[in-house]
Amino acid sequence: MSQTTDIMNCEDYKIALAADPDFNDESGHASNCADCQLYRSEMLALDKSIAAAMQINVPALLMPELPDLDTENVVALSSRRTPSAPVWFAIAASVALAVFIGVRSDDPQLPAVSLADQVLAHLDHEPESLVPTNVAVDDGQLGKVVPQNIATLNHDSGLITYAETCPINGKLAPHLVIQGKRGPITIILMPDEEISANETLEGDNVFGYLLQVGSGSIAIIGERDEELEEVKQNLLSSVAWDI
Repeated sequence: MSQTTDIMNCEDYKIALAADPDFNDESGHASNCADCQLYRSEMLALDKSIAAAMQINVPALLMPELPDLDTENVVALSSRRTPSAPVWFAIAASVALAVFIGVRSDDPQLPAVSLADQVLAHLDHEPESLVPTNVAVDDGQLGKVVPQNIATLNHDSGLITYAETCPINGKLAPHLVIQGKRGPITIILMPDEEISANETLEGDNVFGYLLQVGSGSIAIIGERDEELEEVKQNLLSSVAWDI
């Protein structure tokens, strides 16, 4: 406004309207100015469009009902902590691990996290997979996790009691568990992860292999005293990538 009158000019009006689209023009300037009336209409339309774009419908968070686990039969692995935090904390830890790996991968100043380290770290976040059982995973579930266009899996490798698709090194990979002589044995099929040489996987109380299989690789991890050689040979002879 000018210092000598309370009546707004066009510039004052547009500045006030830009700061607040609901600005109440008590001076009555817009009622006598067609240009400012048009400007006000445009600002109100823009404000409505922004408000509509920001209205995101967020569904209510529903926590799934978790099955009661027979904790007396869970295999104790001294190399990993017994999960005592709630489920949401484990999920947050998994997300943090993925972010951590991503940051390290993007930062050339930091050493890369090896595939072997990522495989061992993944086991910490799915302790429910290590429950001894004689109940085989449903064939439908197994078919979804390991479709024929990824691999052909021979059931002679062992009783498959767990099958989920999990992210490893930024790629989805079938995570399976079979029942060994000493306890559950974890198997992760990675058809897209080619390695230059076989590696051993070791923890305080676990032992396993990271094996070359064609253009991909397979991780096998069990208790340190588990007999993995037979499992390894069965997998090498029965898994064939079809991609």
